[in-house]
Amino acid sequence: MTFIITDPCIETKDTACVDVCPVDCIHPRKDEPEFEQSTMLYIHPEECIDCGACVPACPVAAIYDSEDSTPANQKDLIEPNLIYRIDEPDAIAQAEALVKAYIEANPEQMAIPAAERAASHE
Repeated sequence: MTFIITDPCIETKDTACVDVCPVDCIHPRKDEPEFEQSTMLYIHPEECIDCGACVPACPVAAIYDSEDSTPANQKDLIEPNLIYRIDEPDAIAQAEALVKAYIEANPEQMAIPAAERAASHE
């Protein structure tokens, strides 16, 4: 398993991670039509080379380096990262549905500003 993007990215979608990724495995990019309607960014697990460049680039500390290091209250966001595929509308819809279910199930967490959410994961 590769890197996981978690809830500080929801509605933030800062693309600093995309800019530093040497293999273009983080989607959707700003130039992809799915960007506007996407709730967050996703890391394609088969394209990611585990370089870790995205972690320090993320301004809201939303990226974890494995399933094991992903905080327990963020584990529901592992599956959307596993299934999202930029060229597969059904996979996009499924991933987005899981993220929206996460948002609905965690209103208190989502009420925290994105930049502060990573600290609340500790």
